Amino acid sequence: MTTKSAAVAARATVYGYPRQGPNRELKKAIEGYWKGRVTADALRATAADLRRANWLQLAGAGIDEVPTGDFSYYDHVLDTTVMVGAIPDRHRDAVAADPLDGYFAMARGTQDVAPLEMTKWFDTNYHYLVPELGPDTVFTADSAKQVAELKEALALGPAARPVLVGPVTYLLLAKPAPGAPADFEPLTLLDRLLPVYAEVLADLRAAGAEWVQLDEPALVQDRTAAERHAAGRAYRDLGALTDRPKLLVASYFDRLGEALPVLANAPVEGLALDFTEAAAANLDALAAVGGLPRKRLIAGVVNGRNIWVNDLEKSLATLGTLLGLADRVDVAASCSLLHVPLDTTPERDIEPQILRWLAFARQKTAEIVTLARGLARGTGAITAELAANRADLASRAGSPITRDPAVRARAAAVTEADARRSQPYAERTAAQRAHLRLPLLPTTTIGSFPQTGELRTARADLRGGRIDTAGYEERIRAEIQEVISFQEKTGLDVLVHGEAERNDMVQYFAEQLTGYLATQHGWVQSYGTRYVRPPILAGDIARPEPMTVRWTAYAQSLTDRPVKGMLTGPVTMLAWSFVRDDQPRGDTARQVALALRDEVNDLEAAGTSVIQVDEPALRETLPLRTADRPAYLAWATEAFRLTTGGVRPGTQIHTHMCYAEFGDIVQAIDDLDADVISLEAARSHMQVARELAAHGYPREAGPGVYDIHSPRVPGAEEAAELLRTGLKAIPAERLWVNPDCGLKTRGWPETRASLENLVTAARTVRGELPAS
Repeated sequence: MTTKSAAVAARATVYGYPRQGPNRELKKAIEGYWKGRVTADALRATAADLRRANWLQLAGAGIDEVPTGDFSYYDHVLDTTVMVGAIPDRHRDAVAADPLDGYFAMARGTQDVAPLEMTKWFDTNYHYLVPELGPDTVFTADSAKQVAELKEALALGPAARPVLVGPVTYLLLAKPAPGAPADFEPLTLLDRLLPVYAEVLADLRAAGAEWVQLDEPALVQDRTAAERHAAGRAYRDLGALTDRPKLLVASYFDRLGEALPVLANAPVEGLALDFTEAAAANLDALAAVGGLPRKRLIAGVVNGRNIWVNDLEKSLATLGTLLGLADRVDVAASCSLLHVPLDTTPERDIEPQILRWLAFARQKTAEIVTLARGLARGTGAITAELAANRADLASRAGSPITRDPAVRARAAAVTEADARRSQPYAERTAAQRAHLRLPLLPTTTIGSFPQTGELRTARADLRGGRIDTAGYEERIRAEIQEVISFQEKTGLDVLVHGEAERNDMVQYFAEQLTGYLATQHGWVQSYGTRYVRPPILAGDIARPEPMTVRWTAYAQSLTDRPVKGMLTGPVTMLAWSFVRDDQPRGDTARQVALALRDEVNDLEAAGTSVIQVDEPALRETLPLRTADRPAYLAWATEAFRLTTGGVRPGTQIHTHMCYAEFGDIVQAIDDLDADVISLEAARSHMQVARELAAHGYPREAGPGVYDIHSPRVPGAEEAAELLRTGLKAIPAERLWVNPDCGLKTRGWPETRASLENLVTAARTVRGELPAS
C-alpha cells in the first residue's frame, strides 16, 4: 500500500474505555449485589446497559472500531483467569456452585477462603488479581464472556474488536500457586496455554470477529532472550492457526525495544505501539526493522494515562512519519482509557479557561477521531480543531497558575544537607525508644478507620449547605473520640486519629495546596469497586497553612499513648494525581516535598512524636526499564528525605507501602532512611519480610498480618502464625504488628474483630519470646 492510500485508510479506535458509568452505576450495582440488595439479573442488566452506552457513545463520536471484552465486574486479568480455566483449587467449588459468586470470591475472598493476591498493573495505580499457577495447572477454554460481549456490540452496528490479555503477559504476571515449587516459572506453561487461546480465537472468529487484539505490555519491560523467544514462539504458533481472526498484538506504557523485531517478524497482521511514553524509541526501532510493510499499525499518539489536551500538530507529525513505515496506520490512545476519568463536561468547579487544557476519555476520543480525519484527509479537514488546540496549548503555557517564582526559588536553594536527618538511625532509635517506651512487637494501624455512611453524608451536607462548619466539625470530633477510645480499649500501642475528615489520601492534601485542581466527577478505577478522583497537579506547589495539625493535636489530647501524624508522601502525591507534563517530575516532587516538610515540622512543634509519611506509590512509579530506574529513584528518595529531614532525632518517622512487588526496590526503601516501614504482606505470606532480611535492612518494619482488601476477619492464631513467620526474618526488637493498609474501605464490625485479633496475636507471640 502506498503512503497516500495508508493515510486514506486511517481509522480511529481505542483499546478500552472506563467501565463505571457516568455516576458509578457499576460500583453501586456490584456493592448492592454483595449486600443482597441487587439481584444477579439486575447486576447483569446494569452491566449490559453500561456496555451498550459505551459502544454507542464511541461509535457516535466517530470511533470506527470499538473494543469488546475490556468491560469487567472486577478486573480484566481475573477475567482472563476465568477464560483459561486457571481457577485455584480453593475456589473451584464456589465457582462451580455459582460462577458469579465464585468470581467475587477469587477477587475478595470469603471468611473461609483467601482471595487471589492483588498488585499493581505495571506502573499504574490500577490493581489486578495475580494468577496462581503451578506444574499441575490444567487450562480449559471458557470464551463465554468474550463471545457474548462481542455479539452484543456487533448487534448494535459498529465494527468491534475483542481485546484479550495476551498469553505471554498473562504468564509473566502470574505467580507460583500455593504448594508449587518456589522457583516454578509460569512461562513454562506456555505450550499448555496456547491451545486454549487457539480455541478462544476460533470461538471469536465464529462469533463474527474480524480482528482480535492480544495485549502484551509485559514485553515493554526488560526481558531475557528466553522470554523473547517464548513470545516469538507464541505468535508463530497463533499466527499459523487457520481458524482464527486477524491478530493485533498491542504493547504500551514504554518502548517495545528488543521485543519489537520478534513481533514484527511474527505471522500476525498488526501491531499497536505507544507513541506517547516512548515515541522516539519506538519510531527508531520501527525504522531499524524496516517498518511493518505488510502489517497494520495502530499508533497510540493520544496519552491514555494523563488528562492534558493532545498537541495535535505534534501527533500529526508522528503519524506522518509512521505512514512510511506500515501498510496501514490507524489512530488510538496509547493504552486503554480505563486510566482516565470519563468526561470533563460535568465539571463545574474548574474555570472554563483551565477546563480547556483537560481531556478525559470522551475528549480523548474526539482527539483520536480528529487525528484520524486529519491523517486521512489532510490538515485542511481539521483547520478549526487545530486552531482551537493551538489556543488551548498557548493558554496553559502562558498561565500564571503554572509558575510561582517564590516556590521555584526555594526549590533551587535546596542543599544535600536538607535531605538528611541530623543523626544516623542507630542513634535516633535509642532516643525514640527511650521517649516512646513501646513494648516488643508494638501494635498500630496504617492510618484510616472506616469511612461510614454518616461521615460521607456529613461531608455532602457541608458541601450542600445543609449543615454549617461548626456542625460538621462537631461530627468529626465525635468520630475521632470514638476511634481513639476504641484503640485504647483494644490495646493498640501507637494510635491514629482515623482520618474522619479526609475524603482521599491524596485529594485531601491537594485541596489545601496551591497548584492543584480538584474534580467533582473525575472518578478512576483503582481496583474492583474502589474508585478515586485523582487531583490535577497543574502548577507550582506551596502550602498556605497547616493541613493536619489541628485534628492530630486534638486526637493526642484524648490519650496518653502516642498518636501518629499522617501524611501522604511526595511521590504518591504525584503518582496518584494527574501530574503536569511541562517540567521534569523530579522538579515537581521537590516542590511537593518542601510543602510537606513544612507540615512535618509543624506537627512536631505541636507535640507529635510519631509521623507517618505514606509512599505506597514508590514501587508503582518505578520505570519499567531498568536503565531508567536510577534517575527516578534518586529524585524519589530525595523527595522523601527532604520531607522528613528537618525533624529532631527523637521524632520517629514511619512510612507505608502496599500492593506492589518490593523486592527490586529494597535498596530504595533503605535509602528513604525512615525509622519504621509498614508493608503489605498478608496475601504474599510475609514475602517482603524475607526480602528485607536478604537485603540486610537495618531498621524497623511492620509486614502486615491483616489483609484489609478482603472482607474476611483473620483469626488471632492466623495473625500469630504470620507474625511467627515474620520473626524468622526480622528480629523482635525491630518487628511491628499492623494491618496491610488503611481501614477506610472496611466496615466497623470486621474492623473491630480483626484488630482485636491482631492485638491478641501480638500478645500471644510476645509471650512466646525468650525473656531478656
